[in-house]
Amino acid sequence: MLQRSHLNNAELNALVAKATLIESDSYGPKVYRLDNGEYLKLFRRKRLLSSALLVPYSVRFCRNAAQLQSLDIPTIEPLALYQLADSAWTAVHYRALAGHTLKDLSKQAGHSSFDFLPELIAFFHTLHDKGIYFRSLHLGNIVLTPEQRLGLIDIADLSFQRRPISKSKTRRNLAHFKRYLKHEGLLEHFPYQALYDGVVNG
Repeated sequence: MLQRSHLNNAELNALVAKATLIESDSYGPKVYRLDNGEYLKLFRRKRLLSSALLVPYSVRFCRNAAQLQSLDIPTIEPLALYQLADSAWTAVHYRALAGHTLKDLSKQAGHSSFDFLPELIAFFHTLHDKGIYFRSLHLGNIVLTPEQRLGLIDIADLSFQRRPISKSKTRRNLAHFKRYLKHEGLLEHFPYQALYDGVVNG
């Protein structure tokens, strides 16, 4: 597990000087793509008193990556863990998982969501059988790698159990997946019922 090191404002500014801002919100930058192709993801503790005070989301992000790797699930590779000058902020410098998200693939001409349906059903089974519960699992955080394997990104919101995921959690996982498809305008073109049947009844 990486040890947290301090990154002051000058060092942070130097690190992102030539970076591309990929994601931000009303509080500021969230994800940078650095000039060498690696990434810096910033995490903000949202409340003064919360579990993130003891275990910041950046630490969970790194721990989850290590646990996924130990379970042979492709994912990102953390390179450094930082405490920023503002105590509410931490960051992770990481190497991205090579490949394309299923969201991007589903929108490419000549591709159909049916193309990767069998692999997606098998991936759900693999995750759930290994006790991996990714509450916000969706097409945007599942990556098809160059080796034609499915892997995970954006992994802070993820937990592990010692036994397979229950049927009720499986259904909750799929319900979130459906809400995501609807929000992104993909539900009409996605074989959701076939996914549901394959995961729940397969």
